[in-house]
Amino acid sequence: MEVFNLVGPLYRRVQRKIEQDAARGVPVGVRAVLDLLREHGPMTVPQLGRSQALSRQFVQRMVNEAAARGLVESTPNPAHQRSLLIGLTPAGRDAIGAVVEREHALLRQTDGSLTDADVTACVRVLSQLLDLFKDVDLGNAKPPQV
Repeated sequence: MEVFNLVGPLYRRVQRKIEQDAARGVPVGVRAVLDLLREHGPMTVPQLGRSQALSRQFVQRMVNEAAARGLVESTPNPAHQRSLLIGLTPAGRDAIGAVVEREHALLRQTDGSLTDADVTACVRVLSQLLDLFKDVDLGNAKPPQV
């Protein structure tokens, strides 16, 4: 539980920092969609929602906002006619690249005492915790306040 006691406040503070930077770029929800598409390629709205443990409706609003900004586009999905694939536009690739670079620059401001082994161990612990709770029902997931 010590991990969760640290991860919760850290997550909320990082999200607030991203929100503060949204005036210079993209809101938190749109950023999350762009990042997933950058990492995994085109996905459907339900896939985006499941991967983030968010409701389909909230993700759809974020996709709509990203589309209105010209950051994503819809294409036909050969696997399922009723569920379009959402993919990054070149402007979306540029936008998420700039956001990630800003975040990395901010995170590089740690005092330098963290090693690659520390980061690897942290990722391993958090991945195992996430896997432990993979069967939790996310059907009633509430969207975050943005």
